[in-house]
Amino acid sequence: MEHVSVMLNQCIELLNIKADGIYVDGTLGRAGHSSSILSHLSDKGHLYCFDIDDEAIQQSNEKLKKISDNFTIINDNFANMKQALKEYGVSKVDGILLDIGVSSPQFDDPKRGFSYRFDTRLDMRMNQNQSLDAHYIVNNYQFKDLVRIFRDYGQEKYAVSIARNIEKARMVCPIDTTGQLVEIIKKSMPAKDLAKQGHPAKQTFQALRIEVNNELNNLSKAVEDGLELLNHQARFAILTFHSLEDEIVKKAFKKAASPVEIDKHIPLKQSEIPQSEYVLVNKKVITASQEELNENRRSHSSKLRVIERR
Repeated sequence: MEHVSVMLNQCIELLNIKADGIYVDGTLGRAGHSSSILSHLSDKGHLYCFDIDDEAIQQSNEKLKKISDNFTIINDNFANMKQALKEYGVSKVDGILLDIGVSSPQFDDPKRGFSYRFDTRLDMRMNQNQSLDAHYIVNNYQFKDLVRIFRDYGQEKYAVSIARNIEKARMVCPIDTTGQLVEIIKKSMPAKDLAKQGHPAKQTFQALRIEVNNELNNLSKAVEDGLELLNHQARFAILTFHSLEDEIVKKAFKKAASPVEIDKHIPLKQSEIPQSEYVLVNKKVITASQEELNENRRSHSSKLRVIERR
């Protein structure tokens, strides 16, 4: 399946792109958002793109070249964007976009081991050069750590049962494939839950993917650093796909946009109270339109939040 960028028009519109600005797409992927940002830039503008997926970088590089040469692809995690941009002499930018989640080509490529739809070796690495993968976690993590991951990252109510059955199964032989893991997960659930709509392995696979790629910690760091990188009147747009990610963004943006705390015993006029350095562009989270929901199933869980530096 071809990757279709979620909420593309809303993201581009809310970034409020200046033709001569410096922009960052922290999640290049297949260059859906990057292509649109680049097409809005003049010869004086520049786009910096981050990704750790070699296949995505190769494909997107060719795609972006057809639009303009005013871009730089950095093979690094978006969590490191502040330091990486510093090496290019960039300390401030006019806009940042993060589209958090796995792209359709990654899910649809059996050898990547992201999906329970294919029986293939457990992997789930976005960066295929790193050593930690889902296979190692499933076969080596202690019971208590598996429970924590499944419960905290997957919100899986049968975390204990799944972790216990993984522990039993791997004592007999290694759990090598997604298919083996799916069968263990199914055996860990009662029939009434297996009969419900949706795949029984969805939450466990999500949890493993988050652990493999350190997704939540990387997002937290990227939000903190991204806010510091913004120029005045620059915007930071983040698209998330599950509640754990959205909660991180929501809290960080709310904190940044909160009024400066002043000792209430200090007599100040309303006009004298310093404003927050940031303002929420959308106080209410933005979700996909009904038209997009009908056309792109990936958009169903998407949430977009945008903040601006005054």
